[in-house]
Amino acid sequence: MPINASHKLIPMTDFVIEYYSHEGYADLQTLKLMNNYANFLKEPLTLELFVPVGQTGNILKEPKNYTSWKSLEHNRKEPYDPESGIASDEYRLYQEAEQKCLFEGFKIAYNGYSVVRITAAYNESIELSFNKNERMFQKFKDVESLTYFDEIYLNETALKKLGLTNTL
Repeated sequence: MPINASHKLIPMTDFVIEYYSHEGYADLQTLKLMNNYANFLKEPLTLELFVPVGQTGNILKEPKNYTSWKSLEHNRKEPYDPESGIASDEYRLYQEAEQKCLFEGFKIAYNGYSVVRITAAYNESIELSFNKNERMFQKFKDVESLTYFDEIYLNETALKKLGLTNTL
């Protein structure tokens, strides 16, 4: 999947400068976007922002043939119905967890007893370690701390949450 540079996570000052260079003025919509982005940068980092995680906090394994299942239009659009009890519950639970992820292209590099290490598929040098016991990332505490890296990308879910389109 190609990464769109307009989805790149950037510091707040860069966001403001970049947005004003295109808009040139601040209206209520602009101020709302800036407020959304500032609040997003202050969110604490959790593992579920990067990879699908179950309700108990464990990393979910991608179900067999999930990509094929997800490619079917009725599986993408149909809302989850817990009453259905159909065999696709595993797929639906994974899909719900996947929709909570806000960062593009992260994968599990190591899943040990007390530590999970994730890397960006588009740049293996971007590596984050998560301590399972303390339930927090080592060295990084909030989204803003990730701006240390030159390349971390937001996915469509994050852009929608922030109220942004490809203007980032």
